[in-house]
Amino acid sequence: MNTALFRLREVSMSPAGQPSGSPRKGKIARQTSTSPAFQTERKTVDPSAKAKKGRDFDAQAFLATIGEGRQSVLFQKKQGIFAQGDTADAVFYIQTGKVKLTVVSKTGKEATIGILGERDFFGEGSLAGQALRMGSATAITDCTVLRIDKKAMMEALHREHDFSDLFVAYLLSRNIRYEEDLVDQLFNSSEKRLARILLLLAHFGKEGIPETVVPKISQEMLAEMIGTTRSRVSFFMNRFRKLGFIHYNGGLQVHSSLLNVVLHD
Repeated sequence: MNTALFRLREVSMSPAGQPSGSPRKGKIARQTSTSPAFQTERKTVDPSAKAKKGRDFDAQAFLATIGEGRQSVLFQKKQGIFAQGDTADAVFYIQTGKVKLTVVSKTGKEATIGILGERDFFGEGSLAGQALRMGSATAITDCTVLRIDKKAMMEALHREHDFSDLFVAYLLSRNIRYEEDLVDQLFNSSEKRLARILLLLAHFGKEGIPETVVPKISQEMLAEMIGTTRSRVSFFMNRFRKLGFIHYNGGLQVHSSLLNVVLHD
């Protein structure tokens, strides 16, 4: 089948750009790279340009120009940004630093559901009709956060399509991450869950270079994120260190070799 298609394409056009065997040579205009028709066709069939434009869109620069309804706030380490049960009336965008998202059950048990970094959004539930915060957000390093009122955020999403595309893509990636967390919790051992969390926190995939995860991240926090005890986390962290998968040097560094733990059956 592929060979037949190749031959059909090979004989359908002459080297000069005319249909092979055509007796009326010159009556069919040749399309060059500068022809309007050629340019229109490229815009129609090549989606990569739009995707690249979305990746290059500078959300931080755009958010700095949306006018009223935004405020850049500095939070110190361990300072609360909002608490579970607070009124949900704004979306937040991390400019610098890291933020922890937690939920507390009715019995008082706390679970860490995520650690976010620069260029991450949170508090987006307010846009979907969430009246009260379902969890809490706390700065785990000194950080700068842009607070955007719900009304201002909605207007920005309607006005700038590139920003809207970026925000939707971010929400979808977060949703995929939550689904993967659920599967990980249901089917993987605590050792694999810990390895996966460390790789995610290190933004694994950037040319295999070890990165500082979070300065002085606690084993209690890791235990909350993977649903196990601190003693089990300590046991696995010591094992990872002896095998050269992680390294302590002021902050925690994660090496790409830790991926072997996740992939190993």
